[in-house]
Amino acid sequence: MSTPINLNKARKARARAENKARADANAVTFGLTKADKRSAQVENAREARKLDGQALEMPRKGADDGSEKP
Repeated sequence: MSTPINLNKARKARARAENKARADANAVTFGLTKADKRSAQVENAREARKLDGQALEMPRKGADDGSEKP
């Protein structure tokens, strides 16, 4: 027979783990200097532009493909 678990303790342990993960992420974000934050922002913008430039544009169905009847 398996050992019963206390669901309240399991729920609270999971909440503590989530809060710890959020705290660690905030420590990384808010622990940066202003210059580090700015350089990260510039790098994120550069990556976004790079991805936007590489995006393929798919033609819309029925738009200028010559399939429309006059």
